[in-house]
Amino acid sequence: MQEMNLGDLPLNQTGVVKHFLRHNTLTDRIISLGITEGAEITAAFRSPFGDPTAYFVKGCLIALRKSDCEHITVLPKGE
Repeated sequence: MQEMNLGDLPLNQTGVVKHFLRHNTLTDRIISLGITEGAEITAAFRSPFGDPTAYFVKGCLIALRKSDCEHITVLPKGE
């Protein structure tokens, strides 16, 4: 499987965080929420208008906007 942006991960699909394309204060905040390299993350819910999306990571449910997910690369896990 190929790497993709976190925002492109289909609902109910799990991926592994590979790296961050940009490192800034937003990235630091995302890391502090538990979204770190190597962490498994699952796209759980999307809002009715498609943004933001809620993700399960390390036992927590975290909502991220698509624009924030563009900087996070994941590798989808095999089905």
